[in-house]
Amino acid sequence: MPDFIYLASQSPRRRQLLDQLGVRHELLVPNVDGDMGEDAEAIEEVHPGEVPTAYVQRVTGLKLDAAMARRARRGLPEAPILCSDTTVALGRAIYGKPDDAAHAARMLTELAGRTHRVLTAVALQMGARRVAALSVSRVTFAALTPQQVDDYVNTGEPLGKAGAYGVQGRAAAFIPQLSGSYSGIMGLPMYETAQLLRAAGFPV
Repeated sequence: MPDFIYLASQSPRRRQLLDQLGVRHELLVPNVDGDMGEDAEAIEEVHPGEVPTAYVQRVTGLKLDAAMARRARRGLPEAPILCSDTTVALGRAIYGKPDDAAHAARMLTELAGRTHRVLTAVALQMGARRVAALSVSRVTFAALTPQQVDDYVNTGEPLGKAGAYGVQGRAAAFIPQLSGSYSGIMGLPMYETAQLLRAAGFPV
């Protein structure tokens, strides 16, 4: 049994959360120039009529498939592979990572003064066996002025984050209430992840 897992994510927050669990891990991410045959944008494309729960679980599975192929292609030692994906949902509308600052501002304006869901799917591949879990949390945003939105977008923090915000950053000042998994909102639900790792034999 290997004493480490592969983390198929470039998110520093997910690395931090795994460190918090005391799980030794190595990154298994695409090369800078992109791995042949991998198309992250295609994987994250929303299918017509797809609901947020189905979307985040499907994307996580596809990312894990890509990571398995990446490990085999690179001839790396076998070890469990962990993958996770987070999306923000307002009703049936899916809010992924913003394309640019203007897109981030539109997202934040739509989320302001409302309660949305944060869905994080996590999956672990151990040989031929795959186990998965889903964390669903609810986050309430206060009403925001256009100036508040612009000031936050100008920090650069919204870019690269689902829903155009990071709960562990400056956006915490906009959130009067949340329920569910704080770590799940960050990108890796620690309770569910620990359950999957225990199933793989890791003492978490």
